Amino acid sequence: MSGASNGKRAVRTPDAPRPAGAYSQGVVAGGFLFTAGFGPQDPATGIVPEGVGAQSAQVLRNVRAVLAAEGLTMRDVVKVTAHLQHLKRDFAEYDAAYRAFFEEPCPVRTTVGSDLMDILVEIDVVAALPGPDLPG
Repeated sequence: MSGASNGKRAVRTPDAPRPAGAYSQGVVAGGFLFTAGFGPQDPATGIVPEGVGAQSAQVLRNVRAVLAAEGLTMRDVVKVTAHLQHLKRDFAEYDAAYRAFFEEPCPVRTTVGSDLMDILVEIDVVAALPGPDLPG
């Protein structure tokens, strides 16, 4: 955690892949934690697992590590955006792996097909920081 400016603060952890460009692993702003889009690289080894199910699980472990750096869990996630290299072919296997990381009420989710660089899945999330519940 560091890098405060303009009401936002970067979140960093060695437990998720290091940024490959000019972006943060996560940013806290406006009562939320926004994560970068993570790929399936193991942060310790750089190895990418085979298959969309294994890649989805690794991506979500990477996301979970950034949340944990801020004291959050997957239960705090309110929005998920997922990119699949082969949307039609891989959706069912991706969704099965995804379900192991979330419980009801599940976050809202958008899943799209994207041209990804040598990976099958990339995911970013928005998580709510602790605070008073919104009126409902």
